[in-house]
Amino acid sequence: MDRLRRSTVTVAAALAALLIAPAAAQAQQTEYVALGDSYSSGSGAGPYTDTACQRSNKAHPALLAAELGAEFTFVACGGATTDDVLANQVQALDAGTDLVTIGIGGNDIGWTDAVIACITPFKNCTPAIEESERQATQELPAKLDAVYTEIESRAPDAEVVVTGYPRLFAARNTCDALGSISIAEQVRMNQGADVLSGVIQAAAEAHGFTYVDVRDEFTGHEICSQTPWLHGFTLLDVPYHPNAAGHASGYYPALLGAL
Repeated sequence: MDRLRRSTVTVAAALAALLIAPAAAQAQQTEYVALGDSYSSGSGAGPYTDTACQRSNKAHPALLAAELGAEFTFVACGGATTDDVLANQVQALDAGTDLVTIGIGGNDIGWTDAVIACITPFKNCTPAIEESERQATQELPAKLDAVYTEIESRAPDAEVVVTGYPRLFAARNTCDALGSISIAEQVRMNQGADVLSGVIQAAAEAHGFTYVDVRDEFTGHEICSQTPWLHGFTLLDVPYHPNAAGHASGYYPALLGAL
């Protein structure tokens, strides 16, 4: 009888351990750190929890953190370059970091200057686009490599997901900036965006990181489309950045699919 009682207690303890173990595993939160520039911080998505960096809870990293129930550190900042990431953002990483997302590179190649040149009436913006492409192909790879190497060093066990940039324009009409951006200029800017995407993808994959290409998601929702997921020329919001729909329906599904 004592032997039976002991056996019953042993089986009950084993079953309890099996039930408790999954619950304990689920209770452990994912430590998630989001790095990057304005396309990661949510500039244009609003409203902002941090006005200096234009961080928004409608940005795709915040949406992902909520979905995962993660312990979330949000340090992406509008206007950031690769140097800014190294100086001000990677310090948020440590050996306990489980997941890192980063979108960076556009501010390193003078892309804003190219956009400004194209929206300026009677100005040929091809030289500005060509200069951005030159910086993207000749200078940006080493800068990305430095950032990705630092991420690996600080968060060696983390899954790292690198997000790219969408093409800006539908390239079917001249709706934007009072019609000053021609269809040919829109096409040329989209080609420049493709060059940038290719450089970022190659650098990410060289480090074994997952690259998330959002160009397909944004197809049909560019500036000058019927339902744009990007702001065009505007004084009321952040121009040439994804709106809340661009994050929720463009970036977020692509990022979630990659995970």
